[in-house]
Amino acid sequence: MSEIPLGKSTQYISVYTPELLFPILRSEKRDELDNRFLDFKGKDIWNAFEISWLNPKGLPKIAIGVFEFDAGTPKIIESKSFKLYLNSFNQSRFSSLAEVQSIMAKDLSAACGGEVSVELIEPANFNRNAISQLEGEVIDDIDIEIAEYAYNPSLLANSTSDEHTSEVLVSHLLKSNCLITSQPDWASIQIRYTGSKIDRAKLLAYLISFRSHNEFHEQCVERIFADIKSLCAPEKLTVYARYTRRGGLDINPWRSDFELDIENVRLARQ
Repeated sequence: MSEIPLGKSTQYISVYTPELLFPILRSEKRDELDNRFLDFKGKDIWNAFEISWLNPKGLPKIAIGVFEFDAGTPKIIESKSFKLYLNSFNQSRFSSLAEVQSIMAKDLSAACGGEVSVELIEPANFNRNAISQLEGEVIDDIDIEIAEYAYNPSLLANSTSDEHTSEVLVSHLLKSNCLITSQPDWASIQIRYTGSKIDRAKLLAYLISFRSHNEFHEQCVERIFADIKSLCAPEKLTVYARYTRRGGLDINPWRSDFELDIENVRLARQ
């Protein structure tokens, strides 16, 4: 990843330049995980709040973008390169919103190796992005003592009981760090599962152990999914993280072995 634009001085190009997109193989991090626990479906939902271009007369237009990358695509798009790519539309003229949407879908699909869904929302429909919250019981007020903040999946060992349950748990305390720059990434996470009941204190301690961990958003979610499957063995599992915005982009990966679609829920921190 020597050519990755993160952490480097950058020239901001405002004329349409699809070559700015920098794809990264998902396998680079998936190979660290046990393949037995990567049998999932999912998407990476990106919301972009700083999209603009010029109409044929040079009048600026704006939109909010919703981009959905299937977890089965072989590559992800590095986030800074995505931002630079979106910036390259700023001083370029296009005939319509539909044209911009079509171009973005084509470029992103080619870069990640699979079909990408793109929806550009006009200002008249911005109220669609009303603030909501994740369904589930919040576990953040459990009275536990944390002594270390290094990633530690063993915190999930022996964390299940004989009780069988279906529940949805939420924590707003997930923090990880960018794989390249070590800048903090903040998220709320929802865990929906059916199976042996998971000790909530141990689950919370495990999630907090990501506080000093360096990985991209998508990679963290897949690691959490694989760890819970491996150490807690639920019959059904969904892991959904909503990361806060950086550079006008928020990234929201979900992985599941039973759900086929999940709502793009905007949280107050986003």
